[in-house]
Amino acid sequence: MKGIEVYPFDSPEQIIDFALSHPSILVAINAEKVLNATPQLRHLINHNIGYCDGIGPVLALHRMGFKHVAKVAGCELWLNIVRRCYSSKSFYLVGGTQEVIDATVAQLRNDYPGINIVGYRNGYLSSDGEKNALLADIVLKKPDIVFVAMGSPRQELLMEEMQQHHKAIYQGLGGSFDVYIGRVKRAPDRWVRCHVEWLYRLLHQPSRIRRQLPLMKFAYWIAAKKF
Repeated sequence: MKGIEVYPFDSPEQIIDFALSHPSILVAINAEKVLNATPQLRHLINHNIGYCDGIGPVLALHRMGFKHVAKVAGCELWLNIVRRCYSSKSFYLVGGTQEVIDATVAQLRNDYPGINIVGYRNGYLSSDGEKNALLADIVLKKPDIVFVAMGSPRQELLMEEMQQHHKAIYQGLGGSFDVYIGRVKRAPDRWVRCHVEWLYRLLHQPSRIRRQLPLMKFAYWIAAKKF
């Protein structure tokens, strides 16, 4: 798919099973990422685990013959991972403001009693010193699973650096911490089921129009079978 390899997973469970046996970076793939990926990001995705986070890549894979591939939202997948692993794995969280990360950790500890969060920090790395301190802490704490919520491609590039120092399951989450603690409202279920969550977000945040324009280009690309 435009030089990007996407796994045709059919469920969150299948993704988690694969990640547990092949620890690497879980990368959410949507139309914007496919169309705008730099050679560096494309290489990163192809050496890790790209999964369909948007309906565009799902439709493209359907046209390529993968009829059972499913859309798996990253903001749901990370919580599926937590539910599956919180009693047996350790976690490290990076992202958001200090207020957001504090609230996220508190909510996780309330929702999943006994969860082993070995470290966390906000997503504002203002110097190489702060980044190096984070990498050193990852190496020291050796978490099994690391969630990074900083937006793409910053989160993917940071996770790649982390991966070079410590092997684990990594997942980039964008704004998922804000959704989890209720600071940002996700689209109602009926919008999600109809695969128009992007439209709901656009209606509530018109400033996203520039980010949504690639959807039109991607739709044409699928219709024209320009895989």
